[in-house]
Amino acid sequence: MSEVIILTLGDGAGGCCDDGGCGTRTPVLHCQDALRAAGAEVTLVTANSDAEIDAVLESNKRLVVAASTDGELRAVLRRLVKRYAPAPGKRTEDLPADRTVPDLPPIGVLPLDASPLVTLLGLPKDPADVAAAVVAGTTRRLDLLRTDAGSVTLNGALLGTTDPDGRALTWRAGVEVDDTVLSDGTEPILAIAIANGSGYATFDGLPLTPAAVPDDGLVDVAVAVSMVSRGLIGKPKTRIEVRRARGRAVGITPKVDGLPYLDDGVEGTIPKRRNWWIERAAWAVYV
Repeated sequence: MSEVIILTLGDGAGGCCDDGGCGTRTPVLHCQDALRAAGAEVTLVTANSDAEIDAVLESNKRLVVAASTDGELRAVLRRLVKRYAPAPGKRTEDLPADRTVPDLPPIGVLPLDASPLVTLLGLPKDPADVAAAVVAGTTRRLDLLRTDAGSVTLNGALLGTTDPDGRALTWRAGVEVDDTVLSDGTEPILAIAIANGSGYATFDGLPLTPAAVPDDGLVDVAVAVSMVSRGLIGKPKTRIEVRRARGRAVGITPKVDGLPYLDDGVEGTIPKRRNWWIERAAWAVYV
């Protein structure tokens, strides 16, 4: 290990800044100093586009991603997948049967802010500890979620919509996890969580995916459904029922156009359908 790149994302690549502000410069410099003290040659790079991220990846140097959000780390993994995934119809014989991408090269993660994913995985947070992990070279392989939109999910996605006051609105969608149907599209849904790690999301105080594990080869899905019970006397009562399933893939078919969702904290909408599938142990981090 002689050369290391510490990569920070600028605005054009989904990051928070491109000038070392936003509280990013101090931990980056501390990590750089620790790596150099260990004998590494360190280059600092700020990428402002996918093309600039790709140029860093093409160098094949050991990589540390300085990320303010899980979405920034996701942006780098998305480009890694694009770089290493075989083209359609070009599957190699050594590719595992349950994977569409080979083992991606490991990366170091330098958190610049509170990162749910770093906390979930128990990764080092102090710049010196991050540097030590990169120098030691010990890695942990983790599952990756790919989507038919050409992106990836590291931690999880949360689907739902609210009114102008922030109150959850109901909507309808078909939800299938492998061969299990969690919703046939006729029931009022409040939220859907698609998780690769435990504690990804809660709804009304209810943990949606408490049993999710980031390296078990399965995706955890939870659907919060609004249920109305009518007794013989009194007003109807509304309760929340959470339905859960685990599997290799999940398909969501909203009955509304442009369903809002957060994917690793990045906002988006689902037009007609979205599929996620698990890539077992596809990516790795220095620990």
